Amino acid sequence: MTNHKQHTHFDFAKLTERERYKILIGTVIPRPIALVTTVSKDGKPNAGPFSFFNVLTHDPAIVAIGVENYSDMRFKDTARNIRETGEFTVHICDDALVDQMEVCAIKFGPEVDELSEAGLVTVPGQMVRSPRILAAPAALECRRHTTLQVGPAREIILGEVLGVHVRSDAVDPANLHIDQQRMDAVGRMGGHTYARTRDQFDIKTLTKEEWALRQQLSNAATA
Repeated sequence: MTNHKQHTHFDFAKLTERERYKILIGTVIPRPIALVTTVSKDGKPNAGPFSFFNVLTHDPAIVAIGVENYSDMRFKDTARNIRETGEFTVHICDDALVDQMEVCAIKFGPEVDELSEAGLVTVPGQMVRSPRILAAPAALECRRHTTLQVGPAREIILGEVLGVHVRSDAVDPANLHIDQQRMDAVGRMGGHTYARTRDQFDIKTLTKEEWALRQQLSNAATA
């Protein structure tokens, strides 16, 4: 018999903004990290990490980034640059990149080049103007598809993926298999905690015929 443990319910209508944030980042885990590069309309590069991020669909190829702007309605550099240029590049953060990614999270002013501060080497984008970080295992070059204003200082940016760079030792171009161990991606947990993705396991979803056969065998064994 299944042992169901007790649960504590939280009514979000009765919680503060900060309390809702703590519950969400503690339960929706691990979250992939998008290290996003952009350029301003006058060509200044910017980089910042976002853990409210994921891929939503493959046809068209759309990724989403949740951006919290300043409380006085000013845009953060990433959001402003994307609005002005319509372009950005999402880099998947691996374990080796964590410390430099954290430097990019520091709240520098728009005059500071986070990439330079973090010592990250870049090359010009191939399909967009935003720079590509060479140390990242993968980079998704994106064009802004839609911006959803979901609150006074919060927006969700949907980007159409135009092309992807994958580190050559992590991908087989013949069958498009990507080696998850070589990607060595990290995810964001609650608070200041991160998780590595090295502990992995496989589960193959059964067909309905395989499920029916399993049920028959199970019933026969208990008969």
